[in-house]
Amino acid sequence: MAVAAASDKKLPAVLALLSGTVVWGVIWYPYRLLESAGVSGVLSTFLSYAVVSALGVGLLFRRRPGMWRDGKMLLWLGLVYGWANLAYVLAVIHGEVMRVLLLFYLAPLWTVLFACWLLKERLHGTGYAIVGLSLAGAAVMLWHPDTGLPLPRNSAEWLGLSAGLMFALGNVLSRQAADLDVGAKSLAIWVGSVLLALVPLLFNGDGFAAVPFMDGVAWAWVAGIGVALFIITLAVQYGLGKVAASHAVVIFLFELVVAAISSWWLVGESMTAREWLGGAMIVAASLFSGRLEEKA
Repeated sequence: MAVAAASDKKLPAVLALLSGTVVWGVIWYPYRLLESAGVSGVLSTFLSYAVVSALGVGLLFRRRPGMWRDGKMLLWLGLVYGWANLAYVLAVIHGEVMRVLLLFYLAPLWTVLFACWLLKERLHGTGYAIVGLSLAGAAVMLWHPDTGLPLPRNSAEWLGLSAGLMFALGNVLSRQAADLDVGAKSLAIWVGSVLLALVPLLFNGDGFAAVPFMDGVAWAWVAGIGVALFIITLAVQYGLGKVAASHAVVIFLFELVVAAISSWWLVGESMTAREWLGGAMIVAASLFSGRLEEKA
């Protein structure tokens, strides 16, 4: 009975995490719809995260003054996660969704390396397993029959790889700044995403040219994405506070299932057997990464 009661208490947290994986597994599609309507990925990222930031400012700005201490760390979090968010959006718009996501899920590899560098954590057996499986999975998935080089084959895949790299760095920095207010960190990430997208828009003379021509449907997609990102951020933060990290890792991998189904159903994308094998190895490395949190 006690076990059942504990499970019931965790159910809302698990559902919160699952909601995040579902949204992230399909959010590439409205971004692609906006791209096809003439709204570039950079502009749609800027507009959608501007919505999130506005909601965040409205709900978080009046919280205790101490939430804004350590502005340097908040700046770093904003820039690092901002790049991760922008690169992720551009990657899933222009690349094959599953390949991009699997490259993004090399994040456990980068997390291990960044943790050794910044947090002075020592690499042990599980850490070596994560590094080995991640690298082997990437090599299998990215191997080119013509050149044999296990490298991303286009700019979208490089962006997906860099998004995972920056996401991992952001996670390690966030762990390093564990005493900072969650609301302040969330708002820094949202504003950072806006600023990172703003830079190329300003350097491109036509960066905002599509805005006057956006119809009600396009604005509805932008608003919908922004609201969804805001809600799932809060939901995931709630879930992470209630569910062990080792269990959260397994739940987050459901995003790959959602993405595989949605990309096949909506745009007819599919992967080869070799790509699935490499992806399975990367997923296994992600599962192993939960063991690191258990031992931390």
